[in-house]
Amino acid sequence: MPRSRPKRASAPSAPRARGGKGGAKASRWQTLGLFVTLLAVAALVGSLAWGVWEHFRAPSAVAPAPAPAESTRRAAAPAGRVRVQVLNATPTHGLARVATNVLRDRGFDVVETGNAPRGTLPASVVIDRVGNLEAARQAADALGITRVETRRDPGLLLDVTVVLGSDWRAPATP
Repeated sequence: MPRSRPKRASAPSAPRARGGKGGAKASRWQTLGLFVTLLAVAALVGSLAWGVWEHFRAPSAVAPAPAPAESTRRAAAPAGRVRVQVLNATPTHGLARVATNVLRDRGFDVVETGNAPRGTLPASVVIDRVGNLEAARQAADALGITRVETRRDPGLLLDVTVVLGSDWRAPATP
């Protein structure tokens, strides 16, 4: 029968650091990972801020048109509250915002701005949504737009829709 060897006493092992294997090495990797994550978040927030800044700053491509006719310059203020939607149907960035400022300066309540859903249109149009053609004509006069149509839509909570086409130029301020 073979003899077994006597067991040797082993030295007590060193206590391990809390948090698993590696101790200081793991802590360094965690710190590095946290730093990289924070750097990525800062880059995303900076990119978002830049996009918002570019969206809301004054457009450089929109040049004011020559002085408008007397009828456009002295467009009557609307009687009562006229809720207006302004849509940009051109590739020119910021055109709806320029038209919004013109309308608000003349007493209109612009409640919505944005891009037209169907892309580029060659001619601008003002659309009466509630049967108040006079209010639509006043908005058209304020912007120097000649085409006015009636397309009632009781589902919309506004009176007039302005769709800016490629022909529209901002009237000069008096």
